[in-house]
Amino acid sequence: MGGSDRVGLEVERNMSEYSSNASVEQIAGRIEAARRILLTTHIKPDGDGLGAALAIARAMQSRGRCADIFLMGPVEPRLREIIADTPIHLVEDQPPGNEYDLVVVLDTGSWSQLGPLAGWLRTRREIIVGIDHHAKGDDLAAMRLVDPQAASTTQLLVPLLEAMGCEITPGVGGVAEALFVGLATDTGWFRFSSADGRAMRLAARLLELGVDKTRLYQIIEERFRPQRLALQARALASMQYVRDGAVAIMTLGREDFQATGGDVEDIPELVNTPMSVRAVRVSILLVETERNQTKMSFRSKPPVNGADHDVDVDMNVLAQRFGGGGHGHAAGARVTMGIDEARTAVVAALG
Repeated sequence: MGGSDRVGLEVERNMSEYSSNASVEQIAGRIEAARRILLTTHIKPDGDGLGAALAIARAMQSRGRCADIFLMGPVEPRLREIIADTPIHLVEDQPPGNEYDLVVVLDTGSWSQLGPLAGWLRTRREIIVGIDHHAKGDDLAAMRLVDPQAASTTQLLVPLLEAMGCEITPGVGGVAEALFVGLATDTGWFRFSSADGRAMRLAARLLELGVDKTRLYQIIEERFRPQRLALQARALASMQYVRDGAVAIMTLGREDFQATGGDVEDIPELVNTPMSVRAVRVSILLVETERNQTKMSFRSKPPVNGADHDVDVDMNVLAQRFGGGGHGHAAGARVTMGIDEARTAVVAALG
């Protein structure tokens, strides 16, 4: 990989400062003072965004408070079971009403990830609180709590809930379960380097509260349809190695979904599959969701101490080249390109 620790990515980080501008106590006070709270996260919520929204909604509900969850994009069936009896609203074209005096945006600070709610939110910046653990974001919230070192957004909620005197309720459908879902899924069930001591201590605390890790793992990771294996076979058959085998690129086109009867709900975390190969430091999955629309998923391995051949590839920097973002070792983007054009562009961006 040319000896570069950025795989040839000399990308200028010309972004506005994205960091906390309020303390946990200040944000807790703002939430406590609100009469009606709207909770939302990025389009097509993952376990962390959904878990964070559920945790706050359940904490508020246990105190007789109202906090409504608005979700955008499809919610994967495996995550719907986690929602259980917690009410949610699915946003399509119709925005919420004007009765909310506080909006909490979770697990994103990017306008581009707020889909149909973005327009409604742009006129309400002064009542928005952002809670996020990504390194990049826009100035969309008047108050922000941002910690890129946190393993998940749900991890950031624990001191916030404690400052509000909220109980981390145990059991199925409780606050502890929602917090754990975000923590576990965003750390790859504690495989990723983000699963540091702080994350592990929180995991132990939540398990001691009775979170059933085995049940949650089976619900989230072992409930896929047979079509997933058919799509995995096609993705692996498409795999191209570049940079002397250090980068693996897989593709799934519309014809692959048609041939297998699968859809995008069958492929979460499929991008991680090539990472089991020792030489692969970066794995990329390109999925053509519709004509000339391609979703890019980027993953990389952190370097191992003492291994001179290992490099630290910043996936967030790569994703920014395509208008996306994320974390250093996990990021993504969506581009207006066909699958072949997208693959050519990614190979060129790698240098």
